[in-house]
Amino acid sequence: MDNNTRYDLLIKNGHVIDPANKINGKMDVAVKDGIIACVAQQIDSRLAVKVVDVKGYYVIPGLVDIHTHVYPIFPYQGLAGINADDHLLKAGCTTAVDAGSVGWRDFLYFKERVIDTSVCRILAFLNVCAQGMLDNESEQYCKNMHPEIVASVVKAFPEYLVGVKSAHYRPGGRGGYDDENPPWGSVDKALEAGELSGTPCMIDFGVCLEYSPYDEFVTKKLRPGDIHTHVFAQQFPTIDENGKVYDYMWEARERGVLFDVGHGAGSFWFRNGVRALRNGFPPDTISTDLHTGSIRGAVLSMLHTMGKFLNMGMPLEEVVARSTYIPAKVINRPDLGTLSVGSCADIAVISEILGDFDYIDNGNAKIKGKSKLDCRMTIREGKIVFDGYGMSMPLWEDAPRDTYWRPHSWQGFDNY
Repeated sequence: MDNNTRYDLLIKNGHVIDPANKINGKMDVAVKDGIIACVAQQIDSRLAVKVVDVKGYYVIPGLVDIHTHVYPIFPYQGLAGINADDHLLKAGCTTAVDAGSVGWRDFLYFKERVIDTSVCRILAFLNVCAQGMLDNESEQYCKNMHPEIVASVVKAFPEYLVGVKSAHYRPGGRGGYDDENPPWGSVDKALEAGELSGTPCMIDFGVCLEYSPYDEFVTKKLRPGDIHTHVFAQQFPTIDENGKVYDYMWEARERGVLFDVGHGAGSFWFRNGVRALRNGFPPDTISTDLHTGSIRGAVLSMLHTMGKFLNMGMPLEEVVARSTYIPAKVINRPDLGTLSVGSCADIAVISEILGDFDYIDNGNAKIKGKSKLDCRMTIREGKIVFDGYGMSMPLWEDAPRDTYWRPHSWQGFDNY
């Protein structure tokens, strides 16, 4: 290496977990011009403009939350999307995928209002319904679903739109079915749009045992690469009366169907999740389904949701994998969720705090845990965007004389 090389930032002495590259051990990570420049066991501190010592902490790729709602005026059932920068960055999440808040009719406004203005990277599944979730009733009628238009918009914005979403369509047969609104109406329309656009579908499925049984949904309807979100929700028959995962779940996984957590305000139950893990059937991806109705409840954050699976017995490396490079692969963005040299420098520094911690599900039940995950620092495109513990900051006695110690003046001072 040229001794004149200077990195912008060096994350030193951390324990790197980068499942995409099968790294799990002490490594230094150097950043230059917003990309990962070097990952090695020892990088000379003199080569970096700024060095942050993270000894005792884990260094992982920035988290990829594949199921969120970040459209602030999304009023589904009186709920609203969260502000990604306010809530996700401090939990180590650098990429959020909005799961169908918006349809093709309002996508450009969503892009201008949220995608283009957020520090957190925002991607999206486009709702198969023209109005998305902006109107609770619109998702109930197939007349609002136009696969050709949906596919054309997805294909026009491949850097932002990762697939198609179907959700909330006549769950349990609510409102009844007819010739214009058949049992599989929304699912079939979404799958058609996914086929036309060459992208995966994420389905929030309104199971109706009589007309649209779950086993048919996962073994015959979904294509390889399609995603069933909310897999451990109360209503889905994933675990039989003997506490075993149903055979059709294994069959669906063998076909390449993917299962996402999508925790949310009512879609995660330990009686399903814990027993599935005991049976060797983990989710493919861990996600939050964060919105204003879930963020103050059981889900809290991506790291908190990951902590549940850690305390349910999933090894930390697997927890990280299902929260970084696996969801990135699912949405065909292998450039994300990794610390590969040349990739975007999205990094989270986290700690595992040992102690007694209770974790709750959406059925008001809990498990006893022995640790929790906490975010120490988040880096987005090589810039420190969250440093709540001051890991990159000097002690006050050592702070720069020309800034910190400068006499106070109200003139031009706007940080109060």
